Amino acid sequence: MKTHNHCSSNSHLKLILACLITASVITFTFKTSCAQEGKDKGTIKADTVIHWMTFTQAIEANKNYPKKKIFIDLFTDWCGWCKKMDAATFSNPILAQYMNEHYYPVKFNAERSDTVEFQGKQFVNPSPSTVRSTHQLAYGLLNGKLSYPSYVFLDENFNMLTIVSGYYEVAPFEPILHYFGDNQQNEMPYQQFEKTFKGNFK
Repeated sequence: MKTHNHCSSNSHLKLILACLITASVITFTFKTSCAQEGKDKGTIKADTVIHWMTFTQAIEANKNYPKKKIFIDLFTDWCGWCKKMDAATFSNPILAQYMNEHYYPVKFNAERSDTVEFQGKQFVNPSPSTVRSTHQLAYGLLNGKLSYPSYVFLDENFNMLTIVSGYYEVAPFEPILHYFGDNQQNEMPYQQFEKTFKGNFK
């Protein structure tokens, strides 16, 4: 009996140790997997969301690396289509990645109340306490045609390339970004480029 009990205890002890080791391995594997998954998700998220800048930040970035064009999204707090553009189009990871690689993307509230300095001049909102009062820089960038959302494309030297207005889904917006991002505006009219463009969403 004693020998049987002793052998039985050893077997039981071995079983417990085996279970503990197995549980530890599973726990370690699970934690490692989750940590890696979180790391991967973080990397994917960082690479596939638009890194929006302020106008001032884009100017400074351009001084250090003047190889990208400037894309300015002019919006207002009351503009429903601006919010839809953010949620449905700018959130697309493929579009976002291209935007980050080829542009300095700027978010610009057209009714902001602060002062913005650009090319030696100061631009302000003349009536910041008035409802829907337009900032001078937004007015200038849009040539006085106040429609939201509107997107201003500037070249590397802050020269105007074009103004595009309205809500766009991802598929029709992609060729617009590529037309200027790939410098095709110097090669052909947009209508011709659009016909031959092979994007990711057609």
